[in-house]
Formats: sequence, structure tokens, C-alpha cells
Amino acid sequence: MQAESRIAIESDADVVTARQRARELAGDLELSSTDQTLLATAISEVARNITHYATRGEVRLRVIRDGNGREGIEVVASDDGPGIADLERALQDGYTTGGGLGLGLPGARRLVDEFKIQSEPNQGTTVTLVMWQRAASRSVRA
Repeated sequence: MQAESRIAIESDADVVTARQRARELAGDLELSSTDQTLLATAISEVARNITHYATRGEVRLRVIRDGNGREGIEVVASDDGPGIADLERALQDGYTTGGGLGLGLPGARRLVDEFKIQSEPNQGTTVTLVMWQRAASRSVRA
């Protein structure tokens, strides 16, 4: 298992690549198909924000472990774009500055176990997502 994957995000094709790499990692960790889909959807939301608002950025994927031996996937999506002037509003359903539905960031936050966002106007944005293994995701294979 690789330590970290870095995917440059400049187009919709790069968003697809980031989703696929995350699914591969999630499969290696035996995350459920539901959790794999939730993680891929959250990555789509934050990576598409990069292409829409910042033009280019990066998604980094890596396996992480907590103090109890549980494993998960950490996703860090970052860009040097215009940043988000009002983070509180940006995390509310329905708020948009880009003409969409305003569900991207709040939706991504609901899809994963941990969500953190840092953004400053004219300094860019970094979104960190974590999806942890569930106890039931370790199945016995026949």
C-alpha cells in the first residue's frame, strides 16, 4: 500500500482520478461499498470546487491510523485560489457564490467522519476529510 497519492486537480478528468484512487485505497482497507461511495462523493464535491473556483489545486490521499489501531483514509484538497470570505455561510445548505445549489461543502461535511476547512481570502482553501473503518467493515472472507 502506497504511503500517499497526490493528484493534481485541473479538470473534471482529474476529479475522476482522485475518486478512483480513493476507492482503491478504501477497498484495500475493506471499507464498505457504502463508505467508498460516500468518500468518493465528498471528494467530488471538494475537488470540483477547486476546478470551479481556483482553476487548479491538489488532492492528497493517505491511509492513517488512530491510537486504537483503526485505519482510515485522509483526504486533503488544497488550492491557492481566491479563498472563502465567509466560511460560516459557505457551510450552510443553499449558500452559493458560483450559481450551483449550495450543497457542496455542507454535503461533503455530512458524508465523512471528520471534516475540517481552512480558508482565507486571496490565500486559498484547504479541506481535510477523514473516513474511518467501521468495526463491521472487517468481514471474514470465504
